[in-house]
Amino acid sequence: MPGFVEPSEARAAKARVRAAMLGRRRSTPPAVRTAADLRLHAETLSVVRTVSARRIAAYAPYPTEPGGVDLPDVLRSAGLVVLLPVLLDDRDLDWAERDGTAVGVNAVAGVDLVVVPAVAVDRRGVRLGRGGGSYDRALARVPAAIPVVALLYDGELVDEVPAEPHDRLVGAAITPERGIVDLPTSTGRARVD
Repeated sequence: MPGFVEPSEARAAKARVRAAMLGRRRSTPPAVRTAADLRLHAETLSVVRTVSARRIAAYAPYPTEPGGVDLPDVLRSAGLVVLLPVLLDDRDLDWAERDGTAVGVNAVAGVDLVVVPAVAVDRRGVRLGRGGGSYDRALARVPAAIPVVALLYDGELVDEVPAEPHDRLVGAAITPERGIVDLPTSTGRARVD
């Protein structure tokens, strides 16, 4: 993947971008976030229909994260089986359904669609997360034929984010204003169109 820099430089650059993006999110008025989350829900359900998903891996957003705290309920109300991440001691992700029973780290490989959190995504599909590497490990288990989509607020789909060799790419991003944005297929990740 082009654009790699030395690991220590990349980590420092990621930290700067992450801090700026998260600060911007925190300063966004709750009513603006709520309206954006409703648009993200509609666009995510559109992707679900497009790929005929029945079982998806998603996440339970923090209040300031794209999708809002009710994202899992919105997905379930559409009749989907929703797997949510369970952080393990080694920072890897297990997955669980509504009852909280873990179904294993490899369960993410058997879904029809993966919806991931991101702080930013660039036009190459490089996803910037919160810095723990948990999703990079989980996404390594996802076959390339399964679409991986990141939910973002407006302004978080950027030209470039710092990248390291372990970073896993996403095939599309969803923003409130732009809707579904397919990213380059050269990433080896399925598109949603």
